Amino acid sequence: MNKNKVLSMLGLATKAGKTATGEFSTEKAVKSGKASLVLVAGDASDNTKKKFRNMCSYYQVEYREYSDKDSLGNACGKETRASLAITDEGFAKALSKQIDSIDYLEVQ
Repeated sequence: MNKNKVLSMLGLATKAGKTATGEFSTEKAVKSGKASLVLVAGDASDNTKKKFRNMCSYYQVEYREYSDKDSLGNACGKETRASLAITDEGFAKALSKQIDSIDYLEVQ
């Protein structure tokens, strides 16, 4: 249920024009200071995860690993996406909260 909520919120953010999808666009959003949250697919390559983890740490942008490439892409109306950036602070906070609550529920 919560996983669907996160993907629905991603769809809303995309329709509102508040996402940058794909590695190049995500990197550009982070480096230009527009990104509030970066999501990387759980099935992305280790190199991609490390690249964005380090970049987000350096530029002080929230970073989360979530779902898989197909689900992230479909939520944004694209094919597959290994990474995407949320450029709106409100959407970013809401998504972070939802993702963290899913992780918390799975731990218990």
